[in-house]
Amino acid sequence: MKMADSQRIVAPRETVWAALNDPEVLRLSIPGCEALEKTSDTEMEATVRLKVGPVKASFAGKVTLEDLNPPESYRIVGEGSGGVAGFARGGAFVRLEEEGPDITLLHYEVDAQVGGKIAQLGSRLIDSTAKRLAGEFFKTFSETVSAEGETEGEELAAKTGRGWLSGMFGRKEDATDKADA
Repeated sequence: MKMADSQRIVAPRETVWAALNDPEVLRLSIPGCEALEKTSDTEMEATVRLKVGPVKASFAGKVTLEDLNPPESYRIVGEGSGGVAGFARGGAFVRLEEEGPDITLLHYEVDAQVGGKIAQLGSRLIDSTAKRLAGEFFKTFSETVSAEGETEGEELAAKTGRGWLSGMFGRKEDATDKADA
């Protein structure tokens, strides 16, 4: 199965890069992910429970990050086993492109293989399930990353007593302004 697409994320590229390397953000974004643990700077172990058509399975697997080029791109390679349900292995090339100061285009190309009972379901069902799961991942990932940016802005507004945009770019009051008031 091959799949390629792009997603527009409302966040700076560095924020998106950090989120792509944050196990907690990924755990929350991956549909059916029950556990995701970082075992080294470039490796993670995951447990994911999925339903593909009539087949329900819990997959345990390893994910490795390769060809790291922060904050622009990396290759993610993974392999998982779902017992009698089968196995999945594959990889994705992920590239981040700045579209503006607070907009990032995330491009991805996925190549995956499945075997066992899951493979017997047919490529049409597997492809539609993969597209649905990718859609769910990116919707949740985008919301999580965008919410982090909003939270940072809210924290800045609370500290300055002003909105996040004026807090970042607005004129700062100093002691003489307060004395004049």
